[in-house]
Amino acid sequence: MGKAVIAIIVILVLLLAFGGMYVSAKNQMVAKNEAIKSNWAQVDNVLQRRADLIPNLVETVKGIAQQEKDVFGAIANARAAMMGARSPQERIAANQQIESALGRLFVIVENYPQLKSNENFLRLQDELAGTENRIAVERKRYNDSIQDYNTFIGQFPNSFFAGIAGFTRNDAYFEAAPESRTVPKVNFGTGSQAPSGSTAPPEPVKK
Repeated sequence: MGKAVIAIIVILVLLLAFGGMYVSAKNQMVAKNEAIKSNWAQVDNVLQRRADLIPNLVETVKGIAQQEKDVFGAIANARAAMMGARSPQERIAANQQIESALGRLFVIVENYPQLKSNENFLRLQDELAGTENRIAVERKRYNDSIQDYNTFIGQFPNSFFAGIAGFTRNDAYFEAAPESRTVPKVNFGTGSQAPSGSTAPPEPVKK
């Protein structure tokens, strides 16, 4: 067998190996990217549920605290931004506005003791608290899937294959609004208030 034939065979084997590695890496990138989309859909569902609870919550508070127009306006604007957002980045930004506005709403509730005995308000507050917990769970799952994807495409030779296949880093991590980390946590059952600096929602995954 001539040297030329051997060289051709070696080249073909290397090309097949390279092609196999590329196909395998690309399939994994597709799967990880789809996982991000699926996890985002779950985040979006719970964000929508919270947005649906807000109007009734605000109307209940308005019935007792009509003068807090600035807070009501901020909540209305934040909810409108959420409903009009299309991309994950826009939804995440709108979510930060909602968390900040809701934090202000719960702070002013401390000035209206009658709200703490309002059955409708307490029910809505409980539903919102459950939704917030679900958001925290789905947010972490979504952030973890982005981290997994970014780590994979950042490793060699996956980084090389990612460039060929058109996969790029995804930095649309979901973090809570900075203001929400310093909002006093209100206990609606007893009217007690946690020390300043306690967090309202659970701490997000830091990136």
